Amino acid sequence: MSIVSFLKEAGEKLFGGKDAQAATPAAPTAADVAGLNTKAGQAIQKYVADQGLSAKNLEITYDGATSAVTVRGEAPDQATREKIVLCCGNVQSVAQVHDEMTVAKAAEPAGTFRTVKSGDTLSKIAKEAYGDANAYMKIFEANKPMLKHPDKIYPGQVLRIPPS
Repeated sequence: MSIVSFLKEAGEKLFGGKDAQAATPAAPTAADVAGLNTKAGQAIQKYVADQGLSAKNLEITYDGATSAVTVRGEAPDQATREKIVLCCGNVQSVAQVHDEMTVAKAAEPAGTFRTVKSGDTLSKIAKEAYGDANAYMKIFEANKPMLKHPDKIYPGQVLRIPPS
C-alpha cells in the first residue's frame, strides 16, 4: 500500500455543485455525511470509468473528513494502476490517495509522480526527467486519457512520469 499526496484545491470538479449544496442540511447527521461520502466515491469511480480505465473488482471510497480516497482492485498492468490513482487524486477536494491496488502483470517498472508547478511545461518536465525536452510526448502519452492536449496542464496537477 502507498499513500500519494495531491493538492486538495486543484483538479477536476466532480462534486460540490449546486445540487450537492442544496442537498446538504445545516447540521448534517452521520447518515448525511456517509451518504455524501458515498456519492463522492461514486463520482470519482465514474470519472475513472469515463477515462476508459478499469480494474478487476475496482472499489473507490472517499472520506470527506480527511479528504482521502482509498482505491482497491486489481489493475491489468502497472501503467493502468498509476493512471487510476492519478484520476482519483486529481480531483478537487482530494488531498491523498491510499493505493491498495494490486497488479495482475507486475513485470513493468513503476513510474514516478510529479506535481506540476507554476511555469512548468511538459517539455520542461521531460528535460528534468529524461535530459531531453523533446521526450514530452512520452509523458503526455503516459497521462492519457486524463490529458487531452500537451499544453493543457495546470499547477497542482499530478502527472505520471514513466521510466526512461
